[in-house]
Amino acid sequence: MHKEAIKQLNKDPLLRKAIKTVGKLSIDGNMTGEVYFDLMRSIAFQQIHGAAARKIFGRFLDLFEDGYPRPNQVLDLDIKDLRAVGFSNQKSQYIQNIAAFALEEKIHLIDWEKKSDEEIITFLSQIKGVGKWTVQMVLMGGLGRQDVFPAADYGIQQAMIKLYGIDDQIKGKKLENQMESIAVHWQPYRSTAARYLWKWVDAQT
Repeated sequence: MHKEAIKQLNKDPLLRKAIKTVGKLSIDGNMTGEVYFDLMRSIAFQQIHGAAARKIFGRFLDLFEDGYPRPNQVLDLDIKDLRAVGFSNQKSQYIQNIAAFALEEKIHLIDWEKKSDEEIITFLSQIKGVGKWTVQMVLMGGLGRQDVFPAADYGIQQAMIKLYGIDDQIKGKKLENQMESIAVHWQPYRSTAARYLWKWVDAQT
């Protein structure tokens, strides 16, 4: 699959330059494939540096005897307990929203393989605090979906602005539309393209 993806992505000369610069991608072992757990992890990593997020999420897991945040146990915690490990008040609420949704919808019984990316995004975005980006991270990292393109991701935006010479004054949906018009040529391997763009832009800074 990876060779097929590289062959397709190399048809884009600018992306080919980025791929050559990046070299081999490392395997992302941070997601588990369990949607409930991976949603919580994605919330923990929103809008903060990876090292800080790993520390906070680790302290959160340490709250549980076996290191696993079962939904009922998460809901039994006070917000102050979640604040104490480093979550903001808002993220603490979101973590408990995920736990409540997991119980109500019995998401551990869902066969995700039978659902499309868009169906999963629509379903999980019902959780307050879980947006499209959060679900896309779970789709890519946890469920191994091959054609996810997180156009709203800041790192992807910065990578494409630099690599494709997109006007950095363009913002919001207009920017995302321009990015998606480029990314359409990477189908059905946009997830791999995104990983290369993240690594490439990190190398630029």
